[in-house]
Amino acid sequence: MSAFDTAKRFFEACDRPAGWAGCQAFVEPGAVFLSQSEPLADITTVEAYCEWMAAFGTITAPGSTYELHAASYDEANRTATFFATYHAIHSGEGGPVPPTHKQTHSHYVYALTMSANGKVERMVKIWNAGWAMRELGWA
Repeated sequence: MSAFDTAKRFFEACDRPAGWAGCQAFVEPGAVFLSQSEPLADITTVEAYCEWMAAFGTITAPGSTYELHAASYDEANRTATFFATYHAIHSGEGGPVPPTHKQTHSHYVYALTMSANGKVERMVKIWNAGWAMRELGWA
């Protein structure tokens, strides 16, 4: 399997959300997570992010989905990028307030740096979290 194929499988598992159990096979141990988004500021590993996504997508906003708009792979930098829109309704427990039943359609980008072994070694999420939080009625 190519590094890009692995990256695609990781993206799908992460945003399904399959949690760490469903993503672990595509990720190097200790892979780093970075994001300049307030809700994710304290998350520093891909494992922790996968678990955050699983909680958000199954507890806070059950039934959340995503729409993938574009995917690419830069061989020279071993980096896969995915541009998508996340669709969610805050109908479950969790989040900073009780369920608002409001929805978000929030754009985001993942930049996944792949290791020499063809697994995710670094993940950057580019996301305007403030926009999503306002749409969900959290801000």
